[in-house]
Amino acid sequence: MKNYILSIDAGTTGITILIIDKKTNILDKYYSEFTQYYPRPGWVEHDGEEIWDVTKQLLNNVFLKYNSKNCAGIGITNQRETTLIWNKNNNKPIYNAIVWQCKRTESICNKIKSSKNAQKFIDKTGLIIDSYFSATKIKWLLENIDGARSLAKKGVLAFGTIDSWILWKLTNGKIHATDHTNASRTLIYNIDTLSWDDELLSILKIPKKILPTVKKSCYNFGVTNLQFIKNSIPITGIAGDQQAALYGQKCINPGDTKCTYGTGCFLLTNIGNKRIKTKSGLITTLACDINGNPIYAIEGSVFMGGAIIQWLRDELEIIKKTNDSEKIALSVDSSNNVVIVPAFTGLGAPYWDMNVRGIMTGLTRGTNKKHIVRAALESIAFQVNDILKAIIKDTKINLNNLKVDGGACKNNFLMQFQSNLINLDIERPKNIESTALGAGMLAGLKAGFWKNTQDMFKKRTIDEIFTCKMEDLERKKYLNSWKKAIKMATKK
Repeated sequence: MKNYILSIDAGTTGITILIIDKKTNILDKYYSEFTQYYPRPGWVEHDGEEIWDVTKQLLNNVFLKYNSKNCAGIGITNQRETTLIWNKNNNKPIYNAIVWQCKRTESICNKIKSSKNAQKFIDKTGLIIDSYFSATKIKWLLENIDGARSLAKKGVLAFGTIDSWILWKLTNGKIHATDHTNASRTLIYNIDTLSWDDELLSILKIPKKILPTVKKSCYNFGVTNLQFIKNSIPITGIAGDQQAALYGQKCINPGDTKCTYGTGCFLLTNIGNKRIKTKSGLITTLACDINGNPIYAIEGSVFMGGAIIQWLRDELEIIKKTNDSEKIALSVDSSNNVVIVPAFTGLGAPYWDMNVRGIMTGLTRGTNKKHIVRAALESIAFQVNDILKAIIKDTKINLNNLKVDGGACKNNFLMQFQSNLINLDIERPKNIESTALGAGMLAGLKAGFWKNTQDMFKKRTIDEIFTCKMEDLERKKYLNSWKKAIKMATKK
């Protein structure tokens, strides 16, 4: 009897595997980190072979406990934009994976921005021209690794985001594919025609033959072909991490919005079948409808979310554990007018200013570490509010609530303050592993693990709903303080 779904979440710092039952309960969780490489300032890499070795070891551990014949299907979700190219003849990467955070291709991006082709990339892909996305990483690899260009032209090489790499390895080199959500993060995928764009590929001199086939997120991608997995298991769901979380949070109707509070914060709003061109520094991307078909979403990113609490712990050393921040913030009535703009690596949406650096304003002789801790948490909520307002401005959609997930959403102070700022209810589920859950749900839907989508989604349970408790006048005061701090940081 097929009694579980296996979901692989290939994150930025490690691999998580969930075992999910028919009630969408997490029966088991396996996790292991892999190495982060920083060969030069601003460069970030992963070892593709290590990512697979860690995944393979975790899978081996899973199947020592769970019978593989009882697994209905496998879902894969992944750190988006991270770029790997491998040789199809020997199944080995030609170089380390270039991580989404890596800044090595900024000069390539600047050349595109100053060219006559700049607007073509924006119009066709819905993205901004930035080293964040995959295309310029592909170009760098082809131009900087000996023999890569000639091997690519011969069709020997394969490009993939990490979902494609894991799919390739699970099927023992049989399947080279990805889904629409991951393809839409490459800066070479046309989100209007839902196809790789020949003109953009030509501009960047990327051979089309190295690209994966693109399928819907809910699809029978292939079956496992590995000796240590005794029974072949269908791989039936793939989605980029934020789109998987959107699906896992049941954001399947236009206007449904979720925010993942992790190291950074990622807001996505489902906008349905019609693309909206944003004018507020956001991006348009592809997400999944209820059946895993491609639809559009608006996305905004906060670079410093939970990372600012890690900064308080590791650099300032004013807290011992990140979990202490909630209790400390609640121990004072306010931040005593302290405002932090955590632009440690620049500001993301809706500002997109990479030259800004962090500032702390409102310091007085009476400022203490409690005020700083509270101000740090408040800064996360301020940044999310900025993106949410930009989404509302661009989409003209009146949002009903905000669904949240990610580690930092467990902080009750942050969630209540967020609700106060945005003047909306915040809905936190009992299971905050929305990313891996979403990929598992997509896989289970295609595998027939659930009878239908209604059966699957009805199992979702809410942990807590946070309702706005702030008066309009007080909210305005807070937001004005934030606006002043942003002006000081950006000198505008």
